[in-house]
Amino acid sequence: MTLGRMQRQQIQELCTSYVPTFSATPGLTERAYHSIDTGNAHPIRVQPYWVSPQAKTAIEREIQDTLQMGVIRPSESAWASPVVLVPKPDGEIRFCMDYRKLNAVTRPDNYPMPRTDELLEKLGRAQFISTLDLTKGYWQVPLDESAKERSAFITHLGLYEFNVLPFGLRNAPATFQRLVDGLLAGLGEYAVAYLDDVAIFSDSWADHLEHLQKVLERIREAGLTVKAKKCQIGLNRVTYLGHQVGQGTISPLQAKVDAIQKWPVPKSKKQVQSFLGLAGYYRRFVPHYSQIAAPLTDLTKKKQPNAVQWTGKCQKAFNKLKATLMSDPVLRAPDFDKPFLVTTDASERGVGAVLMQKGPDQEFHPVVFLSKKLSERESNWSVTEKECYAIVYALEKLRPYVWGRRFHLQTDHAALKWLHTVKETNKKLLRWSLALQDFDFDIQHISGASNKVADALSRESFPESTG
Repeated sequence: MTLGRMQRQQIQELCTSYVPTFSATPGLTERAYHSIDTGNAHPIRVQPYWVSPQAKTAIEREIQDTLQMGVIRPSESAWASPVVLVPKPDGEIRFCMDYRKLNAVTRPDNYPMPRTDELLEKLGRAQFISTLDLTKGYWQVPLDESAKERSAFITHLGLYEFNVLPFGLRNAPATFQRLVDGLLAGLGEYAVAYLDDVAIFSDSWADHLEHLQKVLERIREAGLTVKAKKCQIGLNRVTYLGHQVGQGTISPLQAKVDAIQKWPVPKSKKQVQSFLGLAGYYRRFVPHYSQIAAPLTDLTKKKQPNAVQWTGKCQKAFNKLKATLMSDPVLRAPDFDKPFLVTTDASERGVGAVLMQKGPDQEFHPVVFLSKKLSERESNWSVTEKECYAIVYALEKLRPYVWGRRFHLQTDHAALKWLHTVKETNKKLLRWSLALQDFDFDIQHISGASNKVADALSRESFPESTG
């Protein structure tokens, strides 16, 4: 259903009355500030990374632009973190700070993040929804004076520090969520926010206009701005936190069980073993697992040929096990009051991951299965690069579940235990490591035998599937 001419005119008139609020330039609120508590830690000073002449030009341009915007200022701080330039998909350069050493001595802020399932449930029932994306959200939050000093970064041009909250600092999500929760206080019946993604939802058009006006007024009063081109205004269904929601329905952009649904029929003994490795991990939840899996298990016996003879009984067992993996008692809905466990793995041709959580039975159950086939270029990466990419890929897809929450990440590649201390000598790994700075997790090394699920998901040539 599309809006009528009168409805479109009403939206245009409402937005026109808030023209200054819809701006590509970030505002600056006085409702919150970010502090960095490093306790008794001594100042940490890291020398700048070597950069090419082209990179120096990009750094100089970025510093000039952010100085003019008031985002940064010259510094005399005893603290100093290095700069890393990260290429964006559109070819532009993203200016990043390597705050890993600063983050390591920063005390955590455990302000709770909202439950994604509860936010989606509220939106799903609505007939009209608008979403607002705050312009460069973090940059709209000022730092206190001591935090400015600790945010200092070093370049070939000298030392600078941030006036506003930069990306990559520990506790940044907590600070921003606290801000938007206060911003929408008392409006919870029709407005929610997950960090800088604000959603307004209503059952009638008249209510929606009123609700949208109230939220925009709160945003204006707080001195914040909204990025117009990223907003969705007055729609029946919108994309929010990786889901399509509205008019009584909630559906993920892609099913969280796609990796299982699209599992191809095995053609070799090794492929059968890979599938059984996944299914067998959850056998304790499957009554009569051995009997169900018997036709497939028989294919893996030594006397059997490598090219399997696929029968009707094999197909029946295959379908039965896939259906079981996608339903109770194996697959569970997420409980955002409990910690998550992310397990990742990579093979020569793919990456895989599974989001898990302990159920009432104290056993780990899957919440989301992920898999992605590597491109020809990606397949030529080193083992360590593939394993690191598996983590980056998984956490980006699982962002609505793990962003702003402490969680555990397991990998069977020992080198990644030092992910947080990657040196600048490997630019690809360094960029990925910095992309993960906003996630709060610890890396646990596990043996390959204990990583059967993610391992199996990484070894099949699936189309990309996400939760």
